[in-house]
Parts: sequence; structure tokens; C-alpha cells
Amino acid sequence: MPSGSLRWETLQALKRSPKAKVTFDPFWSERGQHILAGCKEALSLSPQSAAVLQHLSSASLQPSFVDSSPDVSEETRASGSVTDLNGSFAAPSAASSLRTELNQAVVGEDGTPEMDVSRVRRPTSPPTISLLSPNAMETAGRIVRFKEERRDEAKLALRLRQETQEQLAVAVASSESEQLKRFEELMELKQRQEFQSMRDMMERETKESMGRQEKLKEEQRHRLKILNLRLREAELQRLREAELERQRQTEGRERLRNLNTIQEEILQLNQLLEPTTTTGTDLPPASLSSYSARGNQLCSQVSEVVRKTTEGEFPGLEDMNEAERALLEMRALMQQMQEEVAKAQKKKEEEQEQEEERRKQQEEVKAQQEEQRKAEQSAKERARRKGLQNSAEDTTLRWLQELQESAARCTQAFQQLNCPADTQTKKLKLELQKAATIPVSQISSNSGSQLREIFDKIDKLLSGRAVVSGGRSVSASQHPQALDFVSYKLAEKFVKQGEEEVASHHEAAFPIAVVASGIWELHPRVGDLILAHLHKKCPYAVPHYPPMKDGTPVEEYQRILGYRVDNGGVEGQDSFLKRMSGMIRLYAAVIQLRWPYGSKQASAPHGLNHGWRWLAQMLNMEPLADITATLLFDFLEVCGSALMKQYQGQFWKLILLLKDEYFPRIEAVTTSGQMGSVIRLKQFLETSLQSRQISPPKGQLSSAFWRC
Repeated sequence: MPSGSLRWETLQALKRSPKAKVTFDPFWSERGQHILAGCKEALSLSPQSAAVLQHLSSASLQPSFVDSSPDVSEETRASGSVTDLNGSFAAPSAASSLRTELNQAVVGEDGTPEMDVSRVRRPTSPPTISLLSPNAMETAGRIVRFKEERRDEAKLALRLRQETQEQLAVAVASSESEQLKRFEELMELKQRQEFQSMRDMMERETKESMGRQEKLKEEQRHRLKILNLRLREAELQRLREAELERQRQTEGRERLRNLNTIQEEILQLNQLLEPTTTTGTDLPPASLSSYSARGNQLCSQVSEVVRKTTEGEFPGLEDMNEAERALLEMRALMQQMQEEVAKAQKKKEEEQEQEEERRKQQEEVKAQQEEQRKAEQSAKERARRKGLQNSAEDTTLRWLQELQESAARCTQAFQQLNCPADTQTKKLKLELQKAATIPVSQISSNSGSQLREIFDKIDKLLSGRAVVSGGRSVSASQHPQALDFVSYKLAEKFVKQGEEEVASHHEAAFPIAVVASGIWELHPRVGDLILAHLHKKCPYAVPHYPPMKDGTPVEEYQRILGYRVDNGGVEGQDSFLKRMSGMIRLYAAVIQLRWPYGSKQASAPHGLNHGWRWLAQMLNMEPLADITATLLFDFLEVCGSALMKQYQGQFWKLILLLKDEYFPRIEAVTTSGQMGSVIRLKQFLETSLQSRQISPPKGQLSSAFWRC
């Protein structure tokens, strides 16, 4: 077999041997193994190694270093030679020893003969030159190169491991440094967290402390509020007691004045009962003495009642009843005596008439014709003036007088507040006046809700509760005279609205009247003051035509009739009629309207019966030029529809009477320049009687108005 083929077969055998399959494990350092641990294992040869050795042993070795065979020299040059340290070739004995060791092959685990490479070692004999076969020398050289490569690889792996260890140490040091930094940062974070927690805890405690303080402040404010309420209630109670005491004092003084009036009247009547004052009568002395004795007894009773008041006490109701009974008895006694005196005088007159009758018979014949003529003229005059009068009835005049006296007493009651002595009272007066007059000025027909708010505000003010006016709270309970002042100013403002607002805009009468009617129903005193102001500014609302008394200046009398009189003189007739018309329209609207949210069971404070009374009284009085026609037209236009529904047939009789009998009297006193109001009234009467219907007035509030 050629040596070249054997060489390659040998290499193939070594390649297929288990020792040639040694692998390098890169994770040897992690397992703690040595880098050359895999190289220490026993090497084994292939089964063909024996044949190789036999072939080598049978071949003859050449003694000379130089081989003449070109094939051998080429193989030797190709494979290289094995030399010792002295540069000589190995001895033939070394080759024989190598063959001996190769023959001593061992059998491996798989049953193939293996050779222990570790047992092959260099000869220790003196350096000799041995000439091996080219294949053997090539194999030996390869083995040597393999060991050197393994050694270089081990050194390289060791160096890499050292570098890795150094890098690992540097990485570990860097990691420890970073961990130390992280630890320090963690400690700082913990310190900040502890500091933050302590600060949060302090803030929480601070908030809790502030919350407790706020709670204590709120409790303190609540206690102060309760205390203020109690103080206010105590003040209100004191004011109520003071008001009751004032009313008691007022009623007591009123009873005292009445008692003095009763005593004065009894004393005057008693003087008439004295015999000295009745000497001219024909009564017997016994009757006069009995009347005088009884009169003295009644005077003593009243004097006994008056004597109690001198001790600082006001007369009670029983005392007043006793005094009034004494007065009634004194009047009855006086009337009885006057009747007896009248009977005696009548008897005496009858006797005198009988004596004079003869003397007058002759004079009667002459005066008969004159008396007949005068009687005829008087009958004609009475027929012409039948049912008419120049002034109101006595009951109406008394009612008018009572209202004016009530208004005067109210004015006197708030005299101290009306003329304040200090700045605080003056300021309170202005605030109360604004609170009373501003809501009335704001009344309009915009919406029912707005009208209700105004009504509630006025009701609160009159009830003594606080209201907001001009951004400030004001109450009628802040001064003992505030309620009288507010009631008076409020009534005055209502009438002034009729005088100015209703006179310019007739439809404004209805919202103003419905609020006035509601306030009148809840606070009757305000209603009486409204009538007093209305009668004072417009006496035709009574109706009443004040007569001119002797000595009264013309300007003063014109002021009594309702005219405005100032330094510039008396106002014009047109302005006068416009104002009177506005107030009559307001009065007619109040008569027929009621506050829709008031009590349904209670009667109207000033209902349609007063409208019927006013109309009937107007027709019973002599008409005045211009004013009568104007007021009748305004009144019927506003209130005629309501009166028609209420009185029906009786109302149409009154309208027919007005047209047929009273209207000609109006025309008789009206001049040609005053026919405008007369024509309007005539057209209204004719239209109403023709259609037997009076249309509702314009601007009347509907049910839908109160829902907006």
C-alpha cells in the first residue's frame, strides 16, 4: 500500500476515533472545571493502528539521514523530522520503543483497541538519530502540533478567562458602586418619605386643628345667632308690650276724653234743669224740683267716676258704661222735661191762638191770595227739586268726619317720627318711607308673579317683619310709631298713584286697585286711611260738595274742592278734571276687585254695595257743571259691568233714571264749552241701554294674568 494512502487512512482513523470528537465547552468556568479538563482524557487509536505498526515494523529503517529514494525524501521533507534539543534525529531505538508502546494498545469502552497517549513520552536516552517512516513521523508531528495547539488554546482561554474575570471584577465593582448609590438614594428617599409623612401628619393635624377652630367658631356664631334671636324676640316682646301699653294709654285717654265730654254734657243739661233757668216755663214747682234733684244725683254719679281718674287711673269699661247710662238717663230726663214744657207751651199757645184768631181773620182774607201765590211757586220749586239735595246725607257726612278724624289721630300718633330730633331717627324715617312708597310705584300689569312679590313685600312691612329696601333691611318694629307712619304713607301713595298714574294711563287702575284691595282686606286700618286721603283730595268720591262757609278765602275753598293752589294760582280745569278722573277710576276699580289669594269666605273690604251707594247718592244731588258728567262716565266705564252683573234689573232702572231725568239736569247746568264730557256720557248711556249690556273695562286683569 503506498505511504500516501496510509497517511490519509491514518488521519481518517484518528478522525473517527472517540478522542478526535473532543468538544470545547464554553461554560467550563461557570461549572468550576479546568480549561484543559477535556484534554486529560485517554486517547485511543483506531483498529487499523495495529496494521500500521506491523507495516512499520516490517519496513527496514535506513541508517543514513539522506535517503536516495526521491519518494522517501519527499515524504520526509513533507512530513518533517523529529529532532531532539541538540538538533539530531531520533535513534532507531526510539522508533522501536514507539512501536512497542503502540502495540500495547488497550481496549476502550467500545471494544476497540486504544492507545494511551499519555504513556508515550520522549526517550531519555542520549540523543540519537532515528529515522522513522514518513507516515510515523507525520503522525508524530501532527500529535506534537496538536498538543501545542491545545496548549496555545489553553493559554488563550486562560488569558480570556483572566480578562473575563477582570471585566467581571470591574463590572462587579461598578455594580456595587451603583448599588451603593441606589442604596444611598433609597435611604434619601426613605428620609424624604419620612419627612413628607411627618409634614403631611403635621398638615393634617393643622387642618384638624383649623377644622376644630372653625367648628368652635361656627358653634360660637350659632350661639351668637341664637342669642341675637333671643334678644330680638325680647326686643319684639318689649315693643309689643310697649305698643299694648301705648294702646292702653291711648284707649284710656280716649275714654277719659269721652268721660269729660259726658260730664260736660251732663253738667250743661243739669243747668237746664235748674229752676232758675226754667222760670219762664209753665211747669209746676214740684216737677221742676224733682227734675233738678234727679239731675243732681246723676251729676254726682258721674263726678264719682271722674274722681277715680284724678288718682292717676284711667276709667274702665264699667265706669264708662255707668257714665253713659247716666248721660242717657239725663238726656231722657231732659227730653221728658222738654216734652212737658212743650205741652204746657202748646196749651198756652192754643189759648193765645184762640185769642188772636179773631184778630187775624181780617188779615187772613188779605193775605190769602198772597199765600196762595207763594204756595204755588213753592210747590213748583219743590216739584222741580224733588229728590235732589246740595250736600251729602248726614250719615255720609258723619262717616266722612270719622275717617278724617281717624287720619288726624294717626298723624298725631307718629308726630315724633315725622319730625325726628336726631339723625338716626331721621334716617329710619327715610328708609321706612322708601320701603312703603317704592313698591307701590313698581306696581304694573307686567305679570302676576311680580304683582304678588310686591304685595308680599308690603304685607311683610305692615306685619312688622323685616324687608329689604335699597339694599338695606328695615322693619316697622324698629320704632314704636313706625307702623302708624308706614300705614299713613302707604295709603297716601296709593291715592297719589290714582291721581297721577291712573289719570295718565287708565288701565293702570286695575293692578294698583287689586293690591290696594288685598292690603285693605288684611290691614283694615290702611283701607280707612286710603278713604281719608281719597276724600280729602277728591270730595266727589264721597260724594260730597263742600259748601263755602262764611269768611273762608276763595283759594282755601278751591283747595277744599280738590283744586291745586300754589303761588302760581289755581290749576286749570282740564288738569283738575284729569286728576279727579284718575282717583274716581281707582276707587271704582277697588270697589269691584279682590285679591285673588285672599280668604274666599271673608267679605270684600269695600265691595260693590259702596259703588251702588255712591251712584245713588250722586243721582240724589244737584249736578255740577263739567265735574258730574265726567265722574259719572269714568265710574260707569270702570265699574258699570260689575254693577250690572250684581244688581241686574235694579241697575238698569237706575241707568234709565239717569238718562231720562237726571241727564237733562246735567245738560241744563252745562255751558257750550263743557259739552265734551256730557256727550261722552250720553253716548255711553244710549249704547248701554240699546244693547242692554256694558262691556268689561279695558285693562281688567284676567285669570291668565296670574299664571304668568
